[in-house]
Amino acid sequence: MGDGQEHGDDPAWDAIEADALYDLFEREVVPQFYTRDASGIPTAWVKRMRESMAQLAPRFSSNRTGAIHRATLPSGGSTGYHARSLDQGAFGKQIVDWQHAVDQKWGSLRFAGSRIETNADHHVIEVQLFLNGLDPRSVRVELYTDAVNGADPVREEMKWTRMVPDPSPLWVYHATLPTTGPASNYTARVLSQHAGVSVPLECSRIQWQR
Repeated sequence: MGDGQEHGDDPAWDAIEADALYDLFEREVVPQFYTRDASGIPTAWVKRMRESMAQLAPRFSSNRTGAIHRATLPSGGSTGYHARSLDQGAFGKQIVDWQHAVDQKWGSLRFAGSRIETNADHHVIEVQLFLNGLDPRSVRVELYTDAVNGADPVREEMKWTRMVPDPSPLWVYHATLPTTGPASNYTARVLSQHAGVSVPLECSRIQWQR
């Protein structure tokens, strides 16, 4: 993957390599993993793994190999793998379909507007999101603010309240936050999500409100 050269902290080159990696996963790795023979064995995946082990095992210690293996397992390790492989890989195929839908529609997602109401105790923040036909269960909408004075960053999930149908379908989300800081500290964002999928390891889509 890449051209084998060092490029430092170049975000443009990082994006090029990330796109190439995702393309490789979509075209080769994922289909090989979930395509099974009559005995339920992913023969193409097994062949790929054997070739990788033959080529890479002499170059890396067992500790490093184990760390890479743990990092690339689906969410929940062997339990996650078992869930994805049941019923001829039905759940795994469902995940692949979700990833394809997200990839196709994500570029058109946009925040269409927002509204803030503040009283003595709370900020009530509302945003409108155009999903371009993407299933709302495929995303998580949240408010985010950076860490302050050593505290952890705040990630407050926004709840769907209604849909505005005209002129194009807009999904309306809201959250209530304490007035310990100004509402301007928070930025809305939408992330990909799916039950049983490790985000952002397996799908790192994110869109910020501008």
